[in-house]
Amino acid sequence: MASKKFRVAVIGAGAAGLCAARHILTYSDTFLPPVVFEASDRLGGTWVYTERTGEDAEGWPIHSSMYRSLRTNLPKEVMAFPDFPFDPSLPSFLHHSDVLAYLESYAEQSGIQDHVRFRWQVDGVRPVLGEQGTAGGWDIKATVRGSGSTQHFSEHFDAIMVCSGHYAIPFIPPIPGLDSFQGCLLHSHSYRHPEPFAGLTVVLVGAGASGVDLALQLSPVAARVVLSHQGPPVCGLPEDVLQVPRILKVAKETVVFGDGSALQPDALILCTGYRYRFPFLALAQLGLQETDYGVGPLYRHLLAPRHPSLFFIGLCQQICPFPHFHCQVLFALAVLRGRCLLPSAAEMEADAQGQLDRYLREGGLAQHFLRLKAQQWSYAEELAQLAGFPPLPPAVREIYEATRARRLRNVGTYRDLTYRLLGPDAWEEVRDSGRDLEGNGSAE
Repeated sequence: MASKKFRVAVIGAGAAGLCAARHILTYSDTFLPPVVFEASDRLGGTWVYTERTGEDAEGWPIHSSMYRSLRTNLPKEVMAFPDFPFDPSLPSFLHHSDVLAYLESYAEQSGIQDHVRFRWQVDGVRPVLGEQGTAGGWDIKATVRGSGSTQHFSEHFDAIMVCSGHYAIPFIPPIPGLDSFQGCLLHSHSYRHPEPFAGLTVVLVGAGASGVDLALQLSPVAARVVLSHQGPPVCGLPEDVLQVPRILKVAKETVVFGDGSALQPDALILCTGYRYRFPFLALAQLGLQETDYGVGPLYRHLLAPRHPSLFFIGLCQQICPFPHFHCQVLFALAVLRGRCLLPSAAEMEADAQGQLDRYLREGGLAQHFLRLKAQQWSYAEELAQLAGFPPLPPAVREIYEATRARRLRNVGTYRDLTYRLLGPDAWEEVRDSGRDLEGNGSAE
């Protein structure tokens, strides 16, 4: 008698959800074809650009945070899924439309689109108890968005992969008096292009990827651009971009900074990141809770200890996203296939708490716990060892770190380079004309 195949629900058809679906289809001996729930009408998640902000024509929230001229801040050589390279003729630093086209090709070649339910909004995910109190899978309640009407459905699954992303709900910092600001106030989530800010004085809050990018975009058109942040000076910004300490308070037209200086800007753009949000999950019932850094405790940053068939793919930050998703998905599927045995729920919770405690003892801030940075490599290697899949090629780490070093030296020019992979542990930098700049051998 054939063993029962697992039915897996994937929530979200962005890069993480597509990766999950691709690999579920690969293991057809263990899994039924996945069901991918996607609230919008197309795949790609945050890589789908739209001029609209706020809500779409039907009143549903706009998910994407893309702006018109966005280019990736990582080269395609480290962005790609390990089993699906980008077109080598493309430049290393891609326009967002190239990334979306890549994801569409990834889905097409894997046969994923046949398994995506577009315009299905997941409203609730509830664990089901089986016989004698054992885990009995999950019930999903979803709403089908139609033209002028909605329909509600409920279905049963054996496992859930949450791939809904975390770049849709803006984080608004608790700046005193912010609500009183009388100029143009928005989050970078709603920024699309620089023209509306022509001739204005603009204050950008935060020097992460969005804050720096917007400073570069706005400098040629705005009357004045001020970048407010608490870190060291950003190297390579135009000379007319003024860098000041973080905002102390806002008083109607006036913004006061930490050094006591003040300004009356026309626009204030918050480049302050995003919040994690899972409205379809009753976290407390799952042994989870909202935390300063998102949701926890999660074993290996992705698995609910008391419900080891519930996986969160892609919560970590400051990583190579697509390779990271690849490793997490393969680990999750190894767990479901019985190829990776887990500790007890209590042991997994203790492990997750211990990792957080060590991070805090070493001086880390709780809200930054999921910023893996250099730790992403040992994390990915550990998942590969536990689940028995090939580790990421050494060249991925080397190019990532070379890019990071160049970005720290000059944010305005680091994307002028093109990289070329020569093998799993060898690569080089080239000019657009093809002239070699610098060869990089293996990591030996």
